Amino acid sequence: MWPGGQTMAKNDDSDLFREFIGDVEPLKQAMTKQKTQQKAPVSNDTPGLIERRRAAQALDEKTGNYLAREEFITPVKPWDLLSFKRDGVQHGVFRQLKQGKYSIDATIDLHGRTVQQARQEIFQFLRDCIDRNIRCAMITHGKGQYREPPALLKSCVNHWLKQMDEVLAFHSALPGHGGSGSSYVLLRKSVAMAEINRTKFATRRRGL
Repeated sequence: MWPGGQTMAKNDDSDLFREFIGDVEPLKQAMTKQKTQQKAPVSNDTPGLIERRRAAQALDEKTGNYLAREEFITPVKPWDLLSFKRDGVQHGVFRQLKQGKYSIDATIDLHGRTVQQARQEIFQFLRDCIDRNIRCAMITHGKGQYREPPALLKSCVNHWLKQMDEVLAFHSALPGHGGSGSSYVLLRKSVAMAEINRTKFATRRRGL
């Protein structure tokens, strides 16, 4: 046997092995590459969903609806009390709203509505209330304790009402009006009614 003969035999065996199975990628490197490939984003948007979004956007542009969509909503719990007051609203006024002492001149019940339907209906309902000089309304949104996710519609209403400048304050209703499944809403006077009140006040001051 000539010197180095054993080493040459091992090299020959390695060459034959690679020729038989081809290039071999290290296991760790192969698994890393597989994980990277699996992370490629996959769109779940169906043609129907895309069309509904397009239709909703077109409706928003037509009606001027600027209320947030559900994916941007901060959730509340089914039994949470909703409570909100803008700066400038007197504490006595807010207290009377909480105690249900204002006459409820308009109501809307959102049971059975999808979030998108409720979004459109609330926007139009409150605009109609302002046009008709309604000062106090009630929205029944339900608690949503048996829904998934829980209290989704209630969470949306809580967010939407804060977005509308026409809403001065709101608070969860008394048990007789649905409790935490409904909310009293105090609305700003319309521009026309505010002007009428200013004229009346000015006339009284002049003694006419």
